[in-house]
Amino acid sequence: MTPLRALLIAASFAIAIGSAGCSRAKSAAAAPPPAPQPVAGKPAFGGAIGYGAAAAGGRGGRVIAVTTLADGVAGSFRACVEASGPRTCVFRVAGVIRFADKPPVIRNPFLTIAGQTAPGGGVTIAHSGGPLGRTPILVKDTHDIVIRFIRVRNDRIGGSRGSEDSFTIENSDNVILDHVSASWARDELINGYGDNDRITVSNSIFAQGIPRHDKCALLASDPKGPQRFSFVGNICAHNGDRNPELDFTPKSCVEIVNNVFYNAQSEFAEIWEKFGGVPVALIGNSFIAGPNTAAHAIGIARNAPGSTGRARVYLWDNDFDGGFVPMSPTLAEVTESAPPCPGTVKAQPAQAAYESVLATAGAFPRDAFDAKIVANIRKRGGRIVHQPGEIPAIAPGTPYPDTDEDGMDDRWEAAHGADPRRFDAWATDGRGVTHLDAFLDDMARRAMRPADPV
Repeated sequence: MTPLRALLIAASFAIAIGSAGCSRAKSAAAAPPPAPQPVAGKPAFGGAIGYGAAAAGGRGGRVIAVTTLADGVAGSFRACVEASGPRTCVFRVAGVIRFADKPPVIRNPFLTIAGQTAPGGGVTIAHSGGPLGRTPILVKDTHDIVIRFIRVRNDRIGGSRGSEDSFTIENSDNVILDHVSASWARDELINGYGDNDRITVSNSIFAQGIPRHDKCALLASDPKGPQRFSFVGNICAHNGDRNPELDFTPKSCVEIVNNVFYNAQSEFAEIWEKFGGVPVALIGNSFIAGPNTAAHAIGIARNAPGSTGRARVYLWDNDFDGGFVPMSPTLAEVTESAPPCPGTVKAQPAQAAYESVLATAGAFPRDAFDAKIVANIRKRGGRIVHQPGEIPAIAPGTPYPDTDEDGMDDRWEAAHGADPRRFDAWATDGRGVTHLDAFLDDMARRAMRPADPV
């Protein structure tokens, strides 16, 4: 054994006994991660992070108001999603949008879904169940998509388990899912399929997948080429395994940073080698046992069956809390002393990230389901469920006034140098930031802190 390998093994399995009698472990590599290298380009929004941070979304295009919860009519969510050209969907309604037909596919590029603009309790997306019950949010064969502050709740059983994720990103480039929430999918809650690239999934909650295929996140499925993928600041809770699953091609760059993984049954993170060996950095994550976590469950599992090449794994400051196996014994064989790719995100220490993620992950304002999931984690309670639940009630609220229909609150425009009497969404302020970008950033802040003034 080389001195470096011995150091890695020793550092990766520093185990102590916690006050509750549960084992606690900390992973580390031989050296802390270097300074991140944020991606080039204009951020999609203030605070955008990860490899997808520069997704253009609908910037510069039409502003389309969603004015009804009904499906397939003028003013519907479907109408905005299926429109062509750069566009931003803003919401004049709150509540459950249930697709009456097969869910729309997000195929046309340059789209922003700005769920933070919804009044009241925000927006939840659901399918209709039965033969038409498919993945509600499918991003396919497209690029430059930004989706924020919406929930997907698969509360009805669909007609095909394999086509019933909550969110799927397929063969797409430059995509951000941020502050979204998902539950009750019978396949993955979040699924990356085919050849994606420059993807960010951040600040989101993925909870209570439905057995026997209760999976949190399959980040790559059947990839052919390299991908850049960031999974940052998320919660996976009450899912049997794939928390998350990592099986990318060798020249990929994958970062799993500052997430909270709770109550996996058999495996938390899974590192596979079927596509040549994934290069991945796992930094500042928390792996926490819950009522369903078996003693033989593994926090970071190396799964070598069908291997066509060795993974390259960097570990730093991951916490393991509970009576399970922190890491596969063979993981040390593929652990490296530095990240296999330059990271894009400055990680918080795991304990600080734990508190931050529980306070800020998911779609805001939080519904009763997300509030319960966070409480479960704090109290080490809750369980894997075997049937979908009921979508919590959503307060309708009152939409903000928008006389010129440019997506912005008239009062905000008057206070920030925009003109509430003309469409000036894409005019810039003194900082060079477009008015609508600044407004959406403010609405995101207000959604998380509703007492803040307009």
